[in-house]
Amino acid sequence: MTPESLFSLEGKTALVTGGATGIGRMAAEALVAAGARVLIASRKGEACEAVADELNKLQHPGTAEGFAGNIGSKDGLDALAAEVAARTDKLHILMNNAGITWGAPLGQFPYAAWQKVMNVNVTGVFHLTQLLLPMLKDTASADDPARVINLASVMGEIPMGDGAYSYSASKAAVIHMTKILAKELAGDFVTVNALAPGPFVSKMTAFATGTEEKQAIVGASVPLKRMGRAEDIGGCVLFLAGRGGGYVTGAVIPVSGGENVNAGHNLFEDTMG
Repeated sequence: MTPESLFSLEGKTALVTGGATGIGRMAAEALVAAGARVLIASRKGEACEAVADELNKLQHPGTAEGFAGNIGSKDGLDALAAEVAARTDKLHILMNNAGITWGAPLGQFPYAAWQKVMNVNVTGVFHLTQLLLPMLKDTASADDPARVINLASVMGEIPMGDGAYSYSASKAAVIHMTKILAKELAGDFVTVNALAPGPFVSKMTAFATGTEEKQAIVGASVPLKRMGRAEDIGGCVLFLAGRGGGYVTGAVIPVSGGENVNAGHNLFEDTMG
């Protein structure tokens, strides 16, 4: 047993949705570095192509290719599944990373915004997994299961909405859906796990992390006193996707610097000492 044997993904094909930016890009680079052929899809096909070119120039063992794909509608999902099937007859790893958010005060949260977030973050994740399941099952075995990695959030685990009501609720749904699918697909040798990140720098969090000053403020509030880094995502993705994670399913890994156990003040702290 060597580190290479535990984490190498040579010969594997992966799809990362929303892989052009943020956590998706971090995951895509880790998969390429481990030797996988990585398909990167998002609504902005040109951005995916540009990221794929950047990753290929790094001369990692794996390769990347980018194209447009939209999980926000039935037609978009059908088209994305068809595009994946046209590019490969094997899919070993599916990372459901694409997602959107919306923030508004309670009492002013738009109905359409709630519906849009749920449609992408929950409906899109479920139906893309369902559409690609035959391809995943074809590559799966007891010795080396196929892998589904869903992107949840620490906001789906603890009540810290900050006005992002639909986002938090959608990520709680992703966590529960991950566990349901893990149970149902174990017999087909498909593992289903999730990452529940805390604060990372991305387009989605740019309103709060767009400057170094803001990043320092946010990082200081995290129990481990920093923002998340690319290697934090990459390490977890390679564990779940590689041979070392083949016996893990239904897990929700808190890549959150301790935010998942940040329950606030101790109940009796003011009366003790």
